[in-house]
Amino acid sequence: MKDLEIVFDNRPGALAEMGEALGKAGVNLEGGGVWSCDGGKSSVAHFLFDDADAARKCLEEAGIRVVDEREVLTLRLRQIEPGQLGKLARRMADGGVNIQVQYTDHHNQLILVVDKLVKGRAIAQAWMRERDSKPLG
Repeated sequence: MKDLEIVFDNRPGALAEMGEALGKAGVNLEGGGVWSCDGGKSSVAHFLFDDADAARKCLEEAGIRVVDEREVLTLRLRQIEPGQLGKLARRMADGGVNIQVQYTDHHNQLILVVDKLVKGRAIAQAWMRERDSKPLG
């Protein structure tokens, strides 16, 4: 899975055009979201794709600007235990890893784009092992 960062004008129809281009190419979104930025002049989107190459190709062919493509960390939080995101984010920060983007996928998994993928992956795996070895609560 890869995250594509997409920038487009913040105007009616921009998101529709993106979704239509992906649909026409048979490319499915696996998660993500869109945020207004730059005082509402533009929007930035981060979407998760199984086939990032196909997604990038169809978006660029439709004139939609893809500015970055990155591997992601995928984790499952214990939804019934408050503070999971804070604990994981603190562990990343203490390890010198910056979480640049965070969202969930269609399977309620946490998706992270980090500045140091290998180190972030090691921290996430250690955190999950420790978390899973403790009883709920």
